[in-house]
Amino acid sequence: MTIQTTRSGTRRADAQRNVERILDAAVTCLARRPSATMAEIAKEAGLGRVTLYGHFASRPELVDAVVARVIDRGESNLAAVDLAGDPREALGRLIRTSWQLVDESKSVISAAWNELPAERIQQLHKAPAARVEQLIERGREEGQFRTDMPVTWLVAVLHQILHGAATELAAGNLDAAHAPELITSTVMSLLDRRSSALISVRPPPAGADACHCVVSGDV
Repeated sequence: MTIQTTRSGTRRADAQRNVERILDAAVTCLARRPSATMAEIAKEAGLGRVTLYGHFASRPELVDAVVARVIDRGESNLAAVDLAGDPREALGRLIRTSWQLVDESKSVISAAWNELPAERIQQLHKAPAARVEQLIERGREEGQFRTDMPVTWLVAVLHQILHGAATELAAGNLDAAHAPELITSTVMSLLDRRSSALISVRPPPAGADACHCVVSGDV
């Protein structure tokens, strides 16, 4: 091994350590304040702003890396959830674990919504979303979950319920002890096959405005 190769390897190791320090600092700062600045994050990491910008050219780029890291680490928890057996019970277990992860990273998620485009956030959540989609599909096949709405839509709504709960918790409108039960109950009500409705549009009543119509649903 040459001296040049050794120095190159040392520089790469130093750079990786700096990246980890920056990401750790970003998580800490964003937890305190989702709008934390790059200067605050550099100070928390014990590095200069030049070093920080050498690794992350902008705040959105840094937030993107933080979110990717949080989701990647959360994947090990989600992958460990037992999804066998009754789809409703399996989904309940998955929701409770998902809520724990969302609650722990709610400030990072808030920063992501302010910095990243919706399509990027959706891309970052691709693996967790796929797991939920597969479980809902199985529940539909077994006659437990509704089939009148696209699975992708149901997953998107579940995602919004989780993040809406985090927002309500932060605002003091939701009791942390009751959150998992409330979220699970809401999602199960949404997915229940008995919630499926046949939507029809009836002609407007006589004398009503031409734009008026009546939507009815039979459960």
